[in-house]
Amino acid sequence: VQLVESGGGLVQAGGSLRLSCAASGDVVSIDTVRWYRQAPGKQRELVAEITRRGNRNFVDSVTGRFTISRDDAQNTGYLEMNSLKPEDTAVYYCNIDIRYKGTYWGQGTQVTVSS
Repeated sequence: VQLVESGGGLVQAGGSLRLSCAASGDVVSIDTVRWYRQAPGKQRELVAEITRRGNRNFVDSVTGRFTISRDDAQNTGYLEMNSLKPEDTAVYYCNIDIRYKGTYWGQGTQVTVSS
């Protein structure tokens, strides 16, 4: 099983980015999809998660700006980030519960928001 992330980059404050995380390999289905981030010198924090039923949770600092979604047919999770702020700068990691396999991490993708 492998999780491949894409979509990070450099954006100006107020801009938007969309991150993707595709699970491949011996994947029957995916359960909860999570996105974490880690800024330099800080601990990794959970940003958002979505269950298979579609229940969503967000850290307060991104509520109203970020959206999390999933495509179960493609075993892929997404994080849509709008109204980005410099404090959103971090490496973003996806984390997915793979049915019958366990929890896996993506390789991380850098998001940099310039002021």
